[in-house]
Amino acid sequence: MQVDLNRVIEQVSKEKGIDKTIVIAAVEEMMHSAARRTFGPDRNIESRYNPELGEIELFEIKTVVEQVANPMLEESLQEAKAKHDPEAEVGDEILIKLDTATMGRIAAQAAKQNLIQHIRDAERKQIFNEFKDRKGEVVSGIVQRFERKNMIVNLGRTEAILPEKEQIPHERYRQGDRVRALIVDVDLSEKGLSIVLSRTANEFLIKLFEQEVPEIYEGIVEIRQCAREPGGRAKVAVYSKDSDVDPVGACVGMKGTRVQSVVQELRGEKIDIVPWTDDQAELVCRALAPAKVSKVIIDEDEHAMEVIVPDDQLSLAIGRRGQNVRLAHRLAGWKLDVRSEAEAEEEARSARASLNAIPGIGDINAELLFQYGYRSSEQLGEANPESFDVEGISPERAQQLIVAARAHVQEKKRREEESKAAAEAEAAVAETAVAETSEVAPDASASAGEADAQAVAETIDGAAAGPAADGEAAHDEAAQDNSGAQTGEAMHGEAKEVKS
Repeated sequence: MQVDLNRVIEQVSKEKGIDKTIVIAAVEEMMHSAARRTFGPDRNIESRYNPELGEIELFEIKTVVEQVANPMLEESLQEAKAKHDPEAEVGDEILIKLDTATMGRIAAQAAKQNLIQHIRDAERKQIFNEFKDRKGEVVSGIVQRFERKNMIVNLGRTEAILPEKEQIPHERYRQGDRVRALIVDVDLSEKGLSIVLSRTANEFLIKLFEQEVPEIYEGIVEIRQCAREPGGRAKVAVYSKDSDVDPVGACVGMKGTRVQSVVQELRGEKIDIVPWTDDQAELVCRALAPAKVSKVIIDEDEHAMEVIVPDDQLSLAIGRRGQNVRLAHRLAGWKLDVRSEAEAEEEARSARASLNAIPGIGDINAELLFQYGYRSSEQLGEANPESFDVEGISPERAQQLIVAARAHVQEKKRREEESKAAAEAEAAVAETAVAETSEVAPDASASAGEADAQAVAETIDGAAAGPAADGEAAHDEAAQDNSGAQTGEAMHGEAKEVKS
């Protein structure tokens, strides 16, 4: 049994990767807990591991006194000399060995649970100490299971979690697949050890390049900035400390082998590699590639740039759903406003017209103001005369122009209000006319109805009178025919008489 304890301690220490002293301390604590449960919590008990005997020894500690007040913690001098140490003196502490065989089954079970818990805690601390310094490192593991769309990855000695938000969109894994990810967080709390992985972080892409490109690993080529939309596209700005080493070529590799390895790991995510430059305008132009840039207007105060591109390059510069310009913004760190040349010319024309509309400004002053970023009379009117600084315009002239701009803006607003009031008045008149028309319409409808009724009546009377007139006409025609026949007969008779 004693040898078995030594062997068990050695085996647990190797399997769990825990220091042997930690395992021994856990076993001592286990025995101490079982002893307090068996002999009572009021007694001062100490447990010690004896490597020679291969067992845990329990000792009860008592203080030597002249007169015993607490038998659980004290022992008289006479009894101490008689039973334990003949040379004992008042104030000494004596150790009384306890028999571990007297501990019951319940105490042993509790001690076992206590030991298991101590071993687990020690293992967690050991793993935490191992992984806490590995933040930002790429690790490889096997997909163990899925919990609410979160992926549990087996790293060997422990498990890590790859949350849904840290997974590349449209990327699918099955149980047993191998996955590589970046350690972004390691935390040890009361709930246990937590290791969080990520495949969407920019640092993951940088670490993949470090593994594929020796120049980056050695520090010759440096990745200055990185921006990516996981699963879609990424932009990487690289810089070479050695003028003889092309940073873009080093990252791309022979026939694109290096960058293709990274693309395959990211499941087809497209990667644009651009050379870094300290000229921010030039960096923005490179970041917007493959689109060509005609002109860049920098606003230092707003930390923004207005980028002018040819009309046929606008959609290319913006990219699908604005992806290209978003990545360029993240890569350079500037607010970007991409416009076509036609749109920029139209806005410039409108801005110059607005400035030239100010009374007494002149074409030269208007052009100077336009070049310094003033785009309308309203913007000039809001300027502070004390902080106004335009080369070529004196402070006195600036004061006059600002006053004139404010007056012009007020006059413009007054005209707009008058036009609005006139339009509202016309609308009110039109509504009144429509209302009056709707009131007259029923009377007109009634008159029209009466006229229609009268016409119908006349039509009916005419239809009744028609047959009677036709009958009379037929009667007259018949009478005329009869009279004609009689006349003919008379004339024929007379002729006969004359012939005789």
